[in-house]
Amino acid sequence: MTSSSSSASPASESAVLEAVALGIPAALSDLGSLVRIPGIAWPAFDQTQLERSAAAVADLARSTGVFDEVRVLRAHVDDTEELGQPAVLATRAARGGRPTILLYAHHDVQPQGADELWETPPFEPTVRDGRLYGRGAADDKAGIMAHIASLRAVAEVLGDDLDLGVVLFIEGEEEYGSRSFARFLRDNVDALRADAIVVADSGNLDSHTPGLTVSLRGNARFALRIRTLDHASHSGMFGGAVPDAMMAATRLLSTLWDADGAVAVEGMTARGGETPAYTEDTLRAETGLLPGVSPVGRDDILGRIWNKPSITVTGIDATSVAQASNTLLPEVTVVISARVAPGQDSRDAYTAVHDHLVAHAPFGAELTFSDVDLGDGFLVDTSGWAVELTRGAMADGYGVPPVDLGVGGSIPFIADLVRTFPGAQILVTGVEDPHSRAHSPNESLHLETFGNAVRAEALLLTRMNARTAAS
Repeated sequence: MTSSSSSASPASESAVLEAVALGIPAALSDLGSLVRIPGIAWPAFDQTQLERSAAAVADLARSTGVFDEVRVLRAHVDDTEELGQPAVLATRAARGGRPTILLYAHHDVQPQGADELWETPPFEPTVRDGRLYGRGAADDKAGIMAHIASLRAVAEVLGDDLDLGVVLFIEGEEEYGSRSFARFLRDNVDALRADAIVVADSGNLDSHTPGLTVSLRGNARFALRIRTLDHASHSGMFGGAVPDAMMAATRLLSTLWDADGAVAVEGMTARGGETPAYTEDTLRAETGLLPGVSPVGRDDILGRIWNKPSITVTGIDATSVAQASNTLLPEVTVVISARVAPGQDSRDAYTAVHDHLVAHAPFGAELTFSDVDLGDGFLVDTSGWAVELTRGAMADGYGVPPVDLGVGGSIPFIADLVRTFPGAQILVTGVEDPHSRAHSPNESLHLETFGNAVRAEALLLTRMNARTAAS
């Protein structure tokens, strides 16, 4: 789709920003209500909470007065009979030749982890020092409320002059791998079709500087079982002659990195590209790196995070410290999460890691690979009209020009969006800042950043409403 532009009036934009300011307290109250719902898509948790969460989001969508139809829907996982988690799909048809924008976020959250690591209860929203604390307060219930708050403001000011087509798609299983996402797109392709897609699930350079995410790493995650014995043996009787699985595991895993901590797997590629200035002091402040611990990798720090691969062991099944005995372990299972440089196919990266591990298995250890989960990275075409419009809205909403960001994390479903809607412009935004601690204890949302994000999105919607779109 191509577009020709016109301009929103300064008076309407000023009125929209005033409506945003007046609506922020209600938006934060609604965000707090969402945070109180522990909607976690992993099977070990109460799945009825996701139904509560989806119903609450559907009510919020109706509260905007924007949509012709609001539905809670599920799709099957791939081609199985298993249903995915509930998603909210709200639609409003474009009028007067205006374009359509799709607004995405997700209502499921990560597990809270150990409660004792939280300074305040994870599902009790708490404000302190200009931040709202709680699981999902930033990732990604703040993304939902940025959409809702901006739509409320625009609808209040424009009223019957709101001709923009709007689709609101709030997923319910992003943290659990978006397993039914591709099928959901196929099942609802006509309802979801749009000229531009805003994915509000990323972050900003800092709490004051907005970021438009233009690259994302892909991921290759899998479980690896390392086995050396068919049963456990006494470590005193046979230690020194028999390799136990933990010895094999530690030696094998250590081959994944070189002496500097950079990935040492042949076939995993890196991408070139300039990055903003970013110091080691900033890295330490944002990550909590201990004073005596050095960073890993080589070259500029953001380049390591945005443009190079990484490998992390995120889980291990072995005897706990409390249950430790003088025993040679017969097997150990680990979960390996590899981040793939933008531009490399995730399956090629997985093959490279797989082949490396097989080639380096010590003592002939038996390796079994399972639960493989792959997702490709993403590179944005920054030449489109929607990108230009978004940058301008961010600059005016935050009062600071936006920065093009790469992100070390992955949003694999974006590849599904690109395949299904090749003509749509993908705009990856977000409300997080480097101190949000998404996925970690004490996750939080910077309240000023949230307000600015709503201002920026409301301006974007207002300006898109002043455009005409033609096929």
